[in-house]
Amino acid sequence: MIGCRNNKLNTHLNMLVFIDESGDCGLKLDSGSSPLFVVALVVFEDNEEAEACDRKIGLLKRELGWKQKDEFHFKKNSHNVRRAFINAVMAYNFFYYSIVLDKAKLYGERFKDKKSFYKYACSLVFESAKEKLYQASVTIDETGSLDFKKQLNKYLKIKMNTDLNRRIKHVKMQKSGSTNLLQLADYIAGIVNRSIQNRKNNALEYRTMIAHREILVQIWPTL
Repeated sequence: MIGCRNNKLNTHLNMLVFIDESGDCGLKLDSGSSPLFVVALVVFEDNEEAEACDRKIGLLKRELGWKQKDEFHFKKNSHNVRRAFINAVMAYNFFYYSIVLDKAKLYGERFKDKKSFYKYACSLVFESAKEKLYQASVTIDETGSLDFKKQLNKYLKIKMNTDLNRRIKHVKMQKSGSTNLLQLADYIAGIVNRSIQNRKNNALEYRTMIAHREILVQIWPTL
């Protein structure tokens, strides 16, 4: 595993978490569905570091001649833009976890419904990070209806929170185009996805560049 870290994050009242994914929830692997579904969870211990990273991403957009509403998207960006983005964020104090679902090995009714699939994938990545989370404000890339957002919010709090430990303070969904740090989570998910498949140029280069920010990447199901 590249860059696995064992040190604990300090619990902090201003902990911020950003979630995005790479791949799709479809299971029709012979008809264009992605072979993997990757969820990335990016953790900042406090607001100041997150705000500094956010400003750096905004500055990079200006340096590239982009508008602030333009969006970094790992899958769509060129190699040079990807390297520039990773170099811009790598000095900031964040950490990430990721769950990689190998869809060829999945079975069971929960994976046939896309909403259930997505909720379960989110629960897995939160489970992997739960010992590090405390009073986290969670932002997830916007998806689905208002009813689904409420369901996901409730689902994650039930899964993660106890009477003694409130790991998740609140959950909100935003469009990634309006939130630079969701674009960071998109990049992490894309980097992990490409490195696991290892079929394209620079598949391992990007992950090696950001390896010092990685705590855990888990391929699921495990055998």
